[in-house]
Amino acid sequence: MADRRPVTDRLPTFPWDRLAPYKATAAAHPDGIVNLSVGTPVDPVPASVQSALAESSDTPGYPLTWGTAELRSSISAWLERRHGVGVAEGAVLPTVGSKELVAWLPTLLGLSAGHTVVHPELAYPTYDVGARLAGATPVPADGLASLGPAPVELVWVNSPSNPTGRVLGAAHLRKVVEWARERGAIVASDECYLDLGWDGTEPLSILHPDVCGGSHDNLLALHSLSKRSNLAGYRAAFVAGDPALVGELLDVRKHAGMIVPAPVQAAMRAALDDDSHAAEQKERYRARRARLRAAFEGAGWRIEHSEAGLYLWASHPDHDAWGAVAELAERGILVAPGEFYGAAGAGHVRVAFTATDERVEAVVGRLGSGAL
Repeated sequence: MADRRPVTDRLPTFPWDRLAPYKATAAAHPDGIVNLSVGTPVDPVPASVQSALAESSDTPGYPLTWGTAELRSSISAWLERRHGVGVAEGAVLPTVGSKELVAWLPTLLGLSAGHTVVHPELAYPTYDVGARLAGATPVPADGLASLGPAPVELVWVNSPSNPTGRVLGAAHLRKVVEWARERGAIVASDECYLDLGWDGTEPLSILHPDVCGGSHDNLLALHSLSKRSNLAGYRAAFVAGDPALVGELLDVRKHAGMIVPAPVQAAMRAALDDDSHAAEQKERYRARRARLRAAFEGAGWRIEHSEAGLYLWASHPDHDAWGAVAELAERGILVAPGEFYGAAGAGHVRVAFTATDERVEAVVGRLGSGAL
């Protein structure tokens, strides 16, 4: 049997495994841990979505990889209604969560050794991992100069950003699209937080005509219902954009059996057709964000960017990222070190505001009890 490379040689250590000792420290707090290290929803799944799931539970046959016609219509209508994006017939495809597609997109697109995937300097680690799974080379955007004239096959964009909450304006996104098109590269835009702009910020999709000039050629946008509708447990997401690329993804996914379960497809349709529950959830997050931001700033922290998404990008003058993680853990508060997202994050931590109101108030009290 030929030698094979173990996973430890192919992929980095899963970042959150490194938080285990700090999680244990935080869990020992007399009032319990407040876990702000991950952006996992804590509020109920909307009743209408639960009902749609239950009503579609008796589906013994195989579902369609492409999704039902009704789901595809709901996706297209939501993009138009909420984000001013009109997509062509056949240009949407449901996926088993968005992380799955981020991780496998380079492989699904046929990238391999010798191909280059560019991702943001501060980025969700799975962009890097997905390139490695395909055998391609991941390159942070700040390292583009080192590539010289070498071709680039795939460019990741993430606005609003995870972890920083930074929003890229139309002019910036246009430059990315123009740069990629000059080189024949595909742009994949991770837009999972697109609905969550704060303080008047209105993030734009890469597919918006103000960005792409009305052409979706070589563009893909990834969306998730995990944040908008509390459906992280359902693994409900979709991709939209260039019909040719979406068709290519569909063909490969048919072969691989990468199919969203039929009851989840029904639940997705119910969630996308209803904007009211999403507005209510956003108001919950708005209130939690305001309480946490005031508490951290009152305790001497600096908050940068954070104009959209579900996180505060925070730094403290007395600590680097891991020092801040350790100090907060002593107070029973667990956050993610910015280093998880790239070397440029070494002085920051990412603070999620996906905690219950009671746990948010616990943080407010702990941060107000004395200097960090």
